[in-house]
Amino acid sequence: MNFHAQRQRMVREQLQARGITDERVLDTFRTVPRHLFVPDPLTTEAYTDHPLPIGAGQTISQPYIVAVMLQALQLQGHERVLEIGTGSGYQTAILAELALEVYSVERLPELLPPVAERLEQLGYSNVHLAAANGSLGWPEHAPYDAMLVSAAAPDVPPPLIDQLAARGRMVLPIGSPQQQMLTEIEHRQGTLSRRELASCVFVPLLGAYGWPST
Repeated sequence: MNFHAQRQRMVREQLQARGITDERVLDTFRTVPRHLFVPDPLTTEAYTDHPLPIGAGQTISQPYIVAVMLQALQLQGHERVLEIGTGSGYQTAILAELALEVYSVERLPELLPPVAERLEQLGYSNVHLAAANGSLGWPEHAPYDAMLVSAAAPDVPPPLIDQLAARGRMVLPIGSPQQQMLTEIEHRQGTLSRRELASCVFVPLLGAYGWPST
């Protein structure tokens, strides 16, 4: 299959046509091979306009939603970014293209070995992975200039606020386990501002400041 052509079409029809204008974000979506981050049986669907299962009850997010989150972060290339929910590693790879350093936390340790191998094969040396409770962040490397949370929380976890740098930005889905609003949080002069971006559905954030595991 011509995956290069599919990536270009994805960017034109799913991202640009729906208001994604950040050229750095668009160029990265044109470059990062999403088909390498989905299970083999789903390779032919890698560039379709919906999330895909990756195993362990997790998904790789719809490309448009990932692009909305990344555009809201306004990354310039010098930032240290915290990602909550490594998942397939696709979003991690995009962040590695857009930022200086990426610290990514995943609740399910079995997902990390293939992600680490894939990122190494693609040449990303600015990514640091950890198996941990994402609702607690990764305090050892704080503060972070930007945060991207790929799991739904009832509200902004206080540890993440504490680890967000002054003038930093965070994007996360907030709401019930069934339906959320993608929300941008900006740290300005000691206060937090909020902006709603889009309705969405993510897997729930589990842990002390997320939803209880069943």
